[in-house]
Amino acid sequence: MSLQPNSGAQGEYAGLVVIQKYHNDRGQSHRNVVLIPQSAHGTNPASAVLAGLKVVVVKCDDDGNIDLSDLRLKAEQHQENLSCLMVTYPSTHGVYEENIKQITAAIHANGGQVYMDGANMNAQVGLTCPALIGADVCHLNLHKTFAIPHGGGGPGMGPIGVAEHLAPFLPSHTVVPTGGRKGVNAVAAAPWGSALILLISYGYIKMLGKTGVQRATEIAMLNANYIKARLEKHYPVLYKGKNGFCAHEMILDCRAFKAVANVDVTDIAKRLMDYGFHAPTVAFPVAGTLMVEPTESEPLEEIDRFCDAMIAIRHEIMEVINGEYSKEDNMLVNAPHTALEATADEWKHSYSRQKAVFPAPWVAGNKFWPSVKRVDNAYGDRNLVCTCPDVLSYENAEAI
Repeated sequence: MSLQPNSGAQGEYAGLVVIQKYHNDRGQSHRNVVLIPQSAHGTNPASAVLAGLKVVVVKCDDDGNIDLSDLRLKAEQHQENLSCLMVTYPSTHGVYEENIKQITAAIHANGGQVYMDGANMNAQVGLTCPALIGADVCHLNLHKTFAIPHGGGGPGMGPIGVAEHLAPFLPSHTVVPTGGRKGVNAVAAAPWGSALILLISYGYIKMLGKTGVQRATEIAMLNANYIKARLEKHYPVLYKGKNGFCAHEMILDCRAFKAVANVDVTDIAKRLMDYGFHAPTVAFPVAGTLMVEPTESEPLEEIDRFCDAMIAIRHEIMEVINGEYSKEDNMLVNAPHTALEATADEWKHSYSRQKAVFPAPWVAGNKFWPSVKRVDNAYGDRNLVCTCPDVLSYENAEAI
């Protein structure tokens, strides 16, 4: 293990440079091709390019699984230069790749290594492991599986684990000796990354024990399939395993609503704010969809509230389809509704203020008020606005 990487993406990069150092050590520095499935996390190709690798995309079938024939074909085509495969297990489509052992075997047969993205490790712990499926290296998103904080500028951790033959190449450090005897250069400033945050994961694992961490995995999968069972009559679920179940997450298809109601997935996401929920992942890994990943930590009451909100929103979409509200003026396209708007003297909408801001009985008891209405998402993404003070203000501040 190396505890040095400070995020999942940095763990990806660290794992890839370890693989490259392994190839270089064997006199195979020409191996620079990485196979990445269409279902991969977006950081996978970014990390690969950062590590100096050439990305070759592998197709997925209609059920969201890696196309085994296409993978074998491309592994053989690039046999001489194949570095590795980056595979997420279970996949971002929310299914376990049933052919995962054949997939990893095909890579090894052509001289490559297998990098397993550990973003979905919370659907593995206690039930399976990266070694069992044939992975050579993986990172662990500690915020998803082992309880550390996530986002908001807080600390992150993405430690990597490797098979024995890669251990000599784990990241080194110029000040504190760590890593392997042939280790790659440090990938973070501190030898053990955000070391203090690791105490949370250590305590989490020690307190839960072997049976507890397995139970957490089982509950994460149960929560996801419970949500799927409640919502699949209202929203199509894109991918399922052969027995009709998902893993720890699912993708709800919202694309059809645009044509019939002028409602898209961002409208649903913003309407969820009126119900007191931050939306799940929007438009990833499939555009126009919601990816719902409840984890093991949500109580049944909260899961039911979320399902009730999603079902209520589906009924609101039907009200637009049935002509009760226009496509231009309805609860979804105007969401979220702020307190300033709800308390204004003038109300210009065809629906009531109560329907706008208290759409369900339980919302009134613990109302979250969005502070702003709509923002132009695309404009904000494409036009960065610096809010930094003028340089002279720093000089004046020092003088004061």
